[in-house]
Amino acid sequence: MDSSLVKEKKFIKDKTTQKNKAKLSNITLYIILMGLAVLTFLPFYIMMINATRTSNEIATQLNFLPGSALIDNYRRMRSAVDIWQGFKNSLIISISSTALAAYCGALTAYGFAKYKFKGNKVLFWVVLGTMMFPAQLGLIGFFRVCSALNLINNRLALILPAIANANLVFFVKLYIDAAVPNEVIESARIDGCSEFMIFNKIVIPMIIPSIATMSIFAFIQSWNNYLIPLVVLYDESKYTVPILTAMAKGVYRTDFGAVYVAVALSIVPIMIAFLFCSKYIIGGLTAGAVKE
Repeated sequence: MDSSLVKEKKFIKDKTTQKNKAKLSNITLYIILMGLAVLTFLPFYIMMINATRTSNEIATQLNFLPGSALIDNYRRMRSAVDIWQGFKNSLIISISSTALAAYCGALTAYGFAKYKFKGNKVLFWVVLGTMMFPAQLGLIGFFRVCSALNLINNRLALILPAIANANLVFFVKLYIDAAVPNEVIESARIDGCSEFMIFNKIVIPMIIPSIATMSIFAFIQSWNNYLIPLVVLYDESKYTVPILTAMAKGVYRTDFGAVYVAVALSIVPIMIAFLFCSKYIIGGLTAGAVKE
């Protein structure tokens, strides 16, 4: 009887110890995650604070409290560059290129995933191989092609290349392999659907999470693109936000306040995209992680 009581007490003590350890590990994990969240948010916070400070304050000290120079900084930035025209140009280019990349990339991925032709794998590996080369490497050739097609100083020079998005093709192909059964496509063909009708009416609704995920990244990449628009555009009225942000610093001295205001404004569309589409990013990246 005594031994059973001792065993029961020991069992309860061990269970309590395990609960305490689990609770301690959870608290430690939460503290680490909160620390990482603070470190991640800190640059954005400092950027927003600097947008309210004078250039002298930004250059001489690290500021954590807002100042009173936001309106003056905005006025100087507006006198230096037409940031709202840049927003218009960037939105036209980014939205158009993202839509083009999403549809054409998904169509290409569908072809690689469901059409078995000679050289399918080799061609797919060639597409993946293009991901290893930076865009700057082919900048001269890209400029010459745009010049031959009379696309210099034309927004189409920044929109049409979105047709070839190897990252989107790779990601969506893997998603199609996991989420679109061959039986569904064969059934649609038996019912008399054309190939484009199958893709548009059946396949696209099934792969929306993957398309939405990669579209967000394609939009951000197009929005933040600086070098290529700087090379192919020379009319200031067609400049994008990154170019105008760089121009806001001035010529003879760097106006930090104006630059920080321009940078703060330029990230608003990206923040909105993540705010409303974060569930698609998580859903797209975790798709197929759990097998039913």
